[in-house]
Amino acid sequence: MFCYQCEQTAKGTGCTVLGVCGKKPEIATLQDLLIYTLVGLSQVAVEGRKVGITDADTNVFTVRAAFSTLTNVDFDPERFVALIHEGARRRDELKQAVQGAGGNVDFPGDAATFIPKPTVDELVEQGFEYGLKSYPADNPDILSLKHTVLFGIKGVSAYADHAQILGQEDDSVYGFVHEGLAAILREDLSLNDWVGLALRCGEAAVNAMALLDAGNTGVYGHPVPTQVPLGTRKGKAILVSGHDLHDLEELLKQTEGKEIYIYTHGEMLPTHGYPRLKQYDHFYGHYGTAWQNQTKEFSDFPGAILMTTNCIQRPKKEYTENIFTSGMVGWPDIPHVSDQNFQPVIDRALELPGFPEDRNGTEVTVGFARNAVLGVADKVIEAVKAGSVRHFFLVAGCDGAKPGRNYYTEFVEKAPEDTIVLTLACGKFRFFDKPLGDIGGIPRLLDIGQCNDAYSAVQIATALAGAFNVGVNELPLSLIISWYEQKAVCVLLALLHLGIKGIRLGPSLPAFITPNVLDVLVKNFDIKPIGTAEGDLQEILV
Repeated sequence: MFCYQCEQTAKGTGCTVLGVCGKKPEIATLQDLLIYTLVGLSQVAVEGRKVGITDADTNVFTVRAAFSTLTNVDFDPERFVALIHEGARRRDELKQAVQGAGGNVDFPGDAATFIPKPTVDELVEQGFEYGLKSYPADNPDILSLKHTVLFGIKGVSAYADHAQILGQEDDSVYGFVHEGLAAILREDLSLNDWVGLALRCGEAAVNAMALLDAGNTGVYGHPVPTQVPLGTRKGKAILVSGHDLHDLEELLKQTEGKEIYIYTHGEMLPTHGYPRLKQYDHFYGHYGTAWQNQTKEFSDFPGAILMTTNCIQRPKKEYTENIFTSGMVGWPDIPHVSDQNFQPVIDRALELPGFPEDRNGTEVTVGFARNAVLGVADKVIEAVKAGSVRHFFLVAGCDGAKPGRNYYTEFVEKAPEDTIVLTLACGKFRFFDKPLGDIGGIPRLLDIGQCNDAYSAVQIATALAGAFNVGVNELPLSLIISWYEQKAVCVLLALLHLGIKGIRLGPSLPAFITPNVLDVLVKNFDIKPIGTAEGDLQEILV
């Protein structure tokens, strides 16, 4: 086993015995073999596009299968058996069609020809030779960029899969995913070529996030500022964690009239701002934060828990009887809902005691996506010109359990009162309920949404830059980014593709970035590691 695709990787270098995320060696090996299968499928798909051969179902399968290899998603070995065999079958069927159209089907390596074994144990043994370090690259910097592109593609695939479920697709995104995966086995690309591929991965990430934004807003409406209670109501309860809006709405539909309140957890908090979801009377409030207290929060919750997509920890065995998974999340000993029939979750919620009484708590405001912020852009611009607002900070990204992430809380707490903090993704749960006040009616803490809503943040920055007639990098705006897993990698590549400079990244730099690759990022994009909250604020605001 060797895995270093997330920020928490063991000793900052790589997990070799057991994943910090709880991933066992057999799962890591099966994920490696699935990626290798997708590389072979992608080699064929790239050639297919050259002769006019594409397959819509194979496009969807590719991103869904790549999505299944993210951190904290799919830890069920049997699911990988099915995905590996389906990938090989699709590869061979597509290869016949491409060959029939006169296309090339002779590729380097055996990714397009190997035959997967039938069982888990045999596949694990077969997968040992196809790990991250097996990709051809004499130059460690090229291997570093290959891994960067691969991890970015995993993030792009997650967003593309969510978007496709909501009816939004773009063949250019599928095309890059195939091109990038196929390139992994190429030995004729230079360091500069791989830098270019990394930036093109960022371009695909922007497109995928735009698709997901169109899907979310097209189906559920543009988010509006909404007060979300952090208290609870007397009665039965279901807690929903993860990212998937479609799963959430299906659960809301199926629980109507059943006297069950639905609470959000983690990255589901921003869903309270969507008009279509707000219409459900039993969609009540938010319970808990994210990574740092998740175990306690789940064990204390007196109802059923539905975990969707990723960014969630492996639950403790002592309380898994109340937990269900859906979408891409799966563990062998936890019931999985694969068809969005959430009756087992509902039944369990009705069996459990729920909350014995109302408990009033504070409230937080969500829903400051691009439409909401740009709707008051004139006030924002006036406040900047009048000197009431000196600077904007986008403090955004992932949360995690590793020490050092309290930097982001300190940064927000110490930000001067004439500054505004925009935030998105689960990193905000370090400070999401801090009473920062407002500036002339504009809240100092603006929650833009989930991690994919980085697209909204970019749209806000672009609009403000246009209003001030300057480039985005000339705005009084600084990006303070925390990363954990592969969706954060693709968001970072998206920002670099857009030419955003001066990003502060932490709590530690990716283990897969070599010193030479980091030097390229520093020289071309002024990217830098975080320091201390006080020191970074002084340097930014000097």
